[in-house]
Amino acid sequence: PGSVSHPTWSPDGVRLAYAISGHGPPLVKTGNWLNHLEYDWDSPIWRHFFVGLSRNHRLVRYDPRGTGLSDWDVADISLDAWVNDVATVVDAVGLDRFPLLGYSQGCAVSIAYAVRYPERVSHLILYGGFALGAYKRTPEESERRKALVTLMRLEWGADNPAIRQLFATRMMPEAAKEQVDTFNDLQRKTTSAECAARYFETTGNVDVTELLSRVRVPTLVMHQRGDAQVTFEFGREIAAGIPGAKFVALQGNNHTLLEQHPTTRRFFEEINLFLPK
Repeated sequence: PGSVSHPTWSPDGVRLAYAISGHGPPLVKTGNWLNHLEYDWDSPIWRHFFVGLSRNHRLVRYDPRGTGLSDWDVADISLDAWVNDVATVVDAVGLDRFPLLGYSQGCAVSIAYAVRYPERVSHLILYGGFALGAYKRTPEESERRKALVTLMRLEWGADNPAIRQLFATRMMPEAAKEQVDTFNDLQRKTTSAECAARYFETTGNVDVTELLSRVRVPTLVMHQRGDAQVTFEFGREIAAGIPGAKFVALQGNNHTLLEQHPTTRRFFEEINLFLPK
């Protein structure tokens, strides 16, 4: 039911694919990479996540420009373009006011959208996010990011278990073998090597630190303590910067919310407690 995608077009002519699943009050999820509207419903990494979000809500999700069923070869991949894409999708669906969920780099997009369109966002939920991209943190982090971008351009989607393992270890160290193996499928199906590298470069340059104090909606921030991909402190910084934000520290070492991990149940429980029935 959630895999039927619909097209809409951004002001700069990019075809964006979105899908709606579940019933109830709306919940909009901003895009993050390694998603694919159709493939996610069969993916052992993502299926449980979208099924869970659709249980009590009419979930609206989309593939960001450069990934999934949306256009891959696009001129503009930027934070500004990603925020415009959220606006395009919610207008296409006909939503006036809704809770917004950001996951990983989708948190920065959600924050920027909530500040630009405060009248549209009723609640903000941020998981595994950061306000400042890796290029702007420390010289060491910047160098590491550059190395990963180079690896992406050379090896993305190639059947190289070493690269797959590198990304999987950072994003989901407690994953089962099937989940790690799926990672290569995700790479091949969700985007090209060049798009992945551009996406990664753009997220590395994100900086929404100045926007945090301007968020005016009830906000829930969640982060796993042992997250190696996006360190715990970055989640705490987001919560500290947003007036009145609630911060929930999740026990676990993953960036990706794994189906078998108790943290994932806690994630859904916190959302259900936070959003009005």
